Parts: sequence; structure tokens; C-alpha cells
Amino acid sequence: MVAHAYTVAFEGVEARMVEVQCAITPGVPGFSIVGLPDKAVSESRDRVRGALSTLHISLPSQRITVNLSPADLPKEGCHFDLPIALALLAELDILPKDIAAHSVALGELSLDGALVPVIGALPAAMAAAAENRNLICPAASGAEAAWVGDCQVIGASSLMDVIQHITGRTPLPASEPGEAGGAPDPRDMRDVKGQERAKRALEIAAAGRHHLLMVGTPGSGKSMLAARLPGILPPLTPLEALETSMVHSLSGLIDTGGISRHRPFREPHHTASMAAIVGGGRSAKPGEISLAHNGVLFMDEFPEFSRTVLETLRQPIETGEVMIARANAHVKYPCRFMLVAAANPCKCGYLSDPARACSRAPVCGEDYMGRISGPLMDRFDLRVDVPPVAFRDLDGPSAGASSAEIATRVRAARAIQSERFDTVGGARQNADLQGALLENLTRLSDPARTLITSAAERFGLSARGYHRVLRVARTIADLDIADSISREHIAEALSYRLPASAG
Repeated sequence: MVAHAYTVAFEGVEARMVEVQCAITPGVPGFSIVGLPDKAVSESRDRVRGALSTLHISLPSQRITVNLSPADLPKEGCHFDLPIALALLAELDILPKDIAAHSVALGELSLDGALVPVIGALPAAMAAAAENRNLICPAASGAEAAWVGDCQVIGASSLMDVIQHITGRTPLPASEPGEAGGAPDPRDMRDVKGQERAKRALEIAAAGRHHLLMVGTPGSGKSMLAARLPGILPPLTPLEALETSMVHSLSGLIDTGGISRHRPFREPHHTASMAAIVGGGRSAKPGEISLAHNGVLFMDEFPEFSRTVLETLRQPIETGEVMIARANAHVKYPCRFMLVAAANPCKCGYLSDPARACSRAPVCGEDYMGRISGPLMDRFDLRVDVPPVAFRDLDGPSAGASSAEIATRVRAARAIQSERFDTVGGARQNADLQGALLENLTRLSDPARTLITSAAERFGLSARGYHRVLRVARTIADLDIADSISREHIAEALSYRLPASAG
């Protein structure tokens, strides 16, 4: 009789159930693993053999075959060690065959039998819950997996602990969900002197999850402003925390025993490759845009990124997900992020500074900003100039609202959106508005409609640009706790969309 155990294989953020079948048959002694295993899975036989030897369990001089079903699904990772060991122990009649098959197991085995934490415990727990099974995993991964409350999670420190638990000799307690540490960034928006218009743009962007482009001379405070954005964003909702943590779990970024309610803030260097930004590589792993899911992707020196990298952002910005297609994998990841980009106005950076005028103006600026294509530029809801701060302002006291004060206004605006979208559905923040929902929620008065229509005709706004102005205006109205969009809201939204000379 063939023994069975269960584990998972990962396809993006989805964990697919895998049946581990073990058979011991007469023949030439050997230990083979079949079912499209990668190198790490194939090496499991040596780790399992070493762990069993530590427990003084000898393997018979027969043919041991482990099949990972479905056989046409690629199997990657070292988390197959524990289920292979359990299936083998059940086939040796050391474990009851029926009990071992009632759980989903994952974990890497050390040669001394200790269980090493692995990635993907959270999506594995969700898959186990869907199958109405328990999850057995390393103790260090238990707090992460236990956040899925629909399945019992057993965290074990060693293979012996698992054996004692399954046989009922020493039952292990269920793991308790944990929460990752790491307080929000303590940096305060009040530390930034001047730049009130840029601060307002950040507040609007945070309230509606709008994409923002900041353009200014070197040292004007673009990176400083962006670094304070996490301090004004609301914490992740339970649903958002689950979505984000699943991606981070697959990337091995959850290492503190639980999940985090803080929104991710990713800031890749401009030399990053397309696979690093979008995702990919041999195993089609998530990239920075997916690691920033439900958070912020800050791209400093935006025009310096590869043109190919920048153009691949266009579709994910619109759809909120990315499909990574490789010869051996087609994987979909969520990537609903807020893009915040910073750029100098030209190569030397001083195109707009009259004190240090660029010698190649305006060609230098046109060539430099021309690296950002029109369709990509059109996807920024807000564009703001960040001029140099006068020295007299730097010497003065800090002014303006603190991050806590701005965060309170942002939370109030998002609460309005949450209540609204709980009723009508189809979106989470104003940046998601489209179609009939956008039309119904952005009905304009005659003066407001006249203003946006004349501006669209005069400055040649695209249909996408027109709709993005409406979305930003809706967010500004929410910040003002206003039911309807007024002419003033449209005017402010247009000011972040049109060139500075339009005023």
C-alpha cells in the first residue's frame, strides 16, 4: 500500500496542492524522487536520509520511490523535505497512514532532524484551509501561517516533534498568530521646510492612491518628501495585510514571526533590471512592483531607469497585476501600488534654476525628460515642481502640518471612500474609479464642467488624462469632506496636471 502526505507547490501567490506518494518495493536499493523536482527537491533524499539516521531509523535495502503528484507541475524549493519524510515514515509503518494524510506539511530538514523555516507558509496555510486540513510547519513559520484563522497550524522544532505529535505521544499546541515589529518611519513631514505645494500633492496622493511625479533641482527635497510618505499613509486593512504578506512570504521577507500592518515602501535603485522591478528570473519571483503591493513604489532618478523597465510599468499601473511569462512558467502577481517618481529637470539638474542656468537649455531638458514616454507620463495623476528652498526658509523654524495631522486627514478621506465603495463596490480608492462608477461619483456643476472642458480642449488632455483629473478632484473633495465636486476642486486638480505656464 502506497503512503500519502500532502504539501504545496507555488504558482505566483497561489499554493497548489501536491500529493506526496511513497512506495517501497523489491529491487535494486535506491531512493528516487519523481514528478518534475528541481535540484533542491532532488537533494531532499539526502537531507531526509540524514535526519532519519539521527533518529536511528534505518532505510530498508529496497527501492524507495517518491512521486510528487501532479507530475506535470514543476516542484521547486526545500519545503518538500518534511512531507517526503512523513510519507516515508508512514510507508515504514512508523506513522499511521491515515493521520499523516490529514495534514499539509512543509519545512526544510537539517541533517540533525531540526526543522528550518521556509518561505510561503502563509499561502500554504490558505491552501490547507481550503482543503479543510491542518498545517504542519517549522516553529519559526508558525506565527506567520497562524494568521489564517481557518486552519490549525502546528509549529514544530524538529522531525521528532512532528512524529510525537502525529502519534499522540506529545501533542504540540497550535501556533498563535504574530505580528511583525518595526514601527512606522519616525520622520516627520514638519521636518521639511518650505515645499508646501509638494506636501499638499503628497497628501492628495496618499488620500486617493494617486501616482505622483516630482520634478526639481538636485537637493530641493524630493527624496526627503518621499521618505516621509509612509508616515501619512493609513495602516493596511486586514484584507490588504493578507494580500501583501502573501507576496512577501513567497519572497522570504517575513522573518519576524508574523505579518505587518505597515504599508510597504520600496525604493529600487535606477540600475535595477527589468526582472528585479517587474519580476521574473529562473523561478519567476515577484519584483519590486509586487513587493510594493498596497504600498508605495518610489523611483528616484526616474529618467535614469532603463527605457524598457519604464515601459513595462504602463500595463501594471492600469490593471493592478502583472503576468510574468517564461518558457517554463506563467505566473500572475498582484501589484496595486502607488508610484511616486522623482526626477531632475535635465541631465545637469539646473534647467529651472536661474542662478545656475543650464548651458544647453531647453534642449537638455527636452532630451532628458523625453526618456519618459508620453503614455507613461499620462499615467501620473499629479505632477508637481519642487523648486529650491530659499536659505532664509532653511534658517527659520519648522512650519506646516505634522505627519500626524496630515495622516488624520488622509484617514478621514479614505474612510469616506471605504464607506462609499462598500456600498457600490468595484473600487477601493479613488484612483480605481472608472466607467459608470467614475461617472456617477464625479458629477460636476455647470461651472466645474465648463472649466475642465475648456482646459481639456486648450491643453489637449487625453481621455485618460481627463478621467484622472476627475479622480483627483474627487479625492480633493473627500479631503474637504464635500459631497459634490466644486469648481475649486477641479481647478486644484488641473493645477497638478497642466504645465506651470497654464496658470
